[in-house]
Amino acid sequence: MKPGSVVLIVASVLAALAAQSAVADEGPFEVRIRAIYLDPANKSDAIPALAVPEDAIHINSKTLPEIDFEYFFTPVWSSELILTYPQSQTVTVEKSALGGPVDIGTFKHLPPILTGKYNFNPTGDFRPYLGVGVNFTLLSDVRLAVPGVGALELSRTSVGPAAQGGFDYRLAEHWFANVDVKWAMLRADVKLDSAKVSRVDVDPLLFGVGVGYRF
Repeated sequence: MKPGSVVLIVASVLAALAAQSAVADEGPFEVRIRAIYLDPANKSDAIPALAVPEDAIHINSKTLPEIDFEYFFTPVWSSELILTYPQSQTVTVEKSALGGPVDIGTFKHLPPILTGKYNFNPTGDFRPYLGVGVNFTLLSDVRLAVPGVGALELSRTSVGPAAQGGFDYRLAEHWFANVDVKWAMLRADVKLDSAKVSRVDVDPLLFGVGVGYRF
């Protein structure tokens, strides 16, 4: 074997060991805090009896806080749990027999998301990732009513797939800037006198920026 080949092999082994050591020094846990912008899809079924057309039931966009906890099983595979506190949303009917737009009330949702992630460059400064998982949303404190018609009800839970993509960028030892985009399926039946009259597909895009600490 030529001396140059030996040097190349030794250098490759040392580089691999150094990369493993860097990941080990960081530890398997990361905590992030993000500011999230929620952008709902706002798809809904028509309600002919109330002259409400398709996609006329809207949920407001909003900015909300988020915290997530990530555990790295290996340098490239990890799992992330994404949490916030119950968020209040305003519901507006853009067009109906009452005219429009008309605010018909509010509800709250608690939308934890659990994903499995693949991290493409686990030892570099720039660390992109993709993830897929599940969203389990709890709906509560529903205060919706159509003037002159009556109170509306919503499904209390919504379970569906979720996906995410983004990157961490190392700022200093253990500290990272983060940019993240998620999509989650969030859907609820709308009921009047216990009878389903529509379905709302919120299905939000969640745009986030924040900071993380790896330990």
